[in-house]
Amino acid sequence: MSRRVVITGIGLVSSLGIGTEANWKALVCGTSGVDRVTRFDITGYAAQIAAEVRGFDPLDYVEKKDVKKMDVFIQYAIAASQFAMDDSKLSITESNANDIGVFIGSGIGGFQTIEREHSALLAGGPRKISPFFIPSAIINLASGHVSIRFGAKGPNLATCTACSASAHAIGESFEIIRRGDAEAMIAGGSEAAITPMSLGGFAALRALSTRNDNPRGASRPFDRDRDGFIIGEGAGVLILEELEFARRRNAHIYAELVGYGMSADAYHITAPSEDGDGGVRVMKMAIRKAGIRPDEVNYINAHGTSTPYNDRLETMAIKKCFGDHAYKLAVSSTKSMTGHLLGGAGGLEAGISTLAVYNQVAPPTINLENPDDECDLDYVPHTGRQMPIQYALSNSFGFGGTNATLLFKKFES
Repeated sequence: MSRRVVITGIGLVSSLGIGTEANWKALVCGTSGVDRVTRFDITGYAAQIAAEVRGFDPLDYVEKKDVKKMDVFIQYAIAASQFAMDDSKLSITESNANDIGVFIGSGIGGFQTIEREHSALLAGGPRKISPFFIPSAIINLASGHVSIRFGAKGPNLATCTACSASAHAIGESFEIIRRGDAEAMIAGGSEAAITPMSLGGFAALRALSTRNDNPRGASRPFDRDRDGFIIGEGAGVLILEELEFARRRNAHIYAELVGYGMSADAYHITAPSEDGDGGVRVMKMAIRKAGIRPDEVNYINAHGTSTPYNDRLETMAIKKCFGDHAYKLAVSSTKSMTGHLLGGAGGLEAGISTLAVYNQVAPPTINLENPDDECDLDYVPHTGRQMPIQYALSNSFGFGGTNATLLFKKFES
């Protein structure tokens, strides 16, 4: 029998706030974290809005001498991991260090560092490139720094699977614990890709909303007038533990992680498959591995990017997976408030889904003012809803057709 895996700590950083409590309060109230970009001159950009993290001081989490050694996405990962570790009260000691690992995903990694160092190269030649350029930018250094910070000597990995990256990181950490290769994992994702090249690049794909005159109303998943996603940034990290390991230290348990699915669309580099097949299979896999029926699921934290294709096809996939039960589910997209954290989205949304189960509250989909005829499920419009949530799904679908689903359960001893 596979070992049970529980969540004992949550750390969140997003445009809604720094820290888990600030994020949850803002989410339940239906607060938008989207505004005009302040980091750089946005003159000439088609999309001029984003969900920036505001008020973040890396010196609150990182020694001054180390700040220049790490991109902002690493700093966010460290902050979220610190919040999660403090929340879980997990102490890593010489006796348990080998049994605790780190798995943090990112879709883009150190984009800010790459752009800055490229400018230095063009301005002054190769001697102007910082010796910290490479270790600051590469994706696995988020896991590396977190491992070093806490002394976690177990598995140390990173995923780079676009917008599924941190959901994969959490799911694979779940499997690592279940098969006995670790007793606990610090798992999630981080992203800090609100940069000139990133904003311009995603706009060139025509993937971003250009509702520049109404930033807070721009991310509107499942709404008839949606016109693209909003780039967000931040991090979401969970502490996963084997149940008996958590019990031995009398840990507080938020929820149990019981299912995980992976699939590929094998269809297109950016668009989901027209029949929703990849989404159907990944949800069914998570449900099957959990050993439950589809009609036992109460809430889905949808991928829900606010792009025309994604929202319609995810809705189709939910209907195919759940049948008539699809209309009894609560389905919401918290990207309506946080924007899309790209590779960090799954980590943030796993934390939100865990809190939804723990607090028995489904967060809302804001800005859903003109429902799309093809998006006809219960998307929890405008404000959060108190409701029974025994099981909650969290979907993450990425470029390249890569999909991940996590399934959370209300903890019962």
